[in-house]
Amino acid sequence: MMLILLIGAHAFADYPGQGDFLSKAKNRTAPIPGVPWWQALGAHVAIHGALVALITGIWWLALAEAAIHFATDDAKCRGRISFNTDQAIHLLCKLAWALLAWSLA
Repeated sequence: MMLILLIGAHAFADYPGQGDFLSKAKNRTAPIPGVPWWQALGAHVAIHGALVALITGIWWLALAEAAIHFATDDAKCRGRISFNTDQAIHLLCKLAWALLAWSLA
């Protein structure tokens, strides 16, 4: 059940929950004028981290999620990885978080 919740939360936070503003503002190569890209990306990854912590009950997984999500999304925005690679990394992280949470329970 936890893995399903993590994947569902990811799908929400990366698509409708992110919205057009964060999607554009988090891109350092084409930011919205007057909006620091790192603040927008920081807000986006904070949402993801908080959802991971709420679902797993493990606060430090929020930090791991936020750090990896930040690096992955930034690499995607810079054209270093593809959209599909970005999503694969995110989903592999959710699997890792679920396995870690289960092993610590």
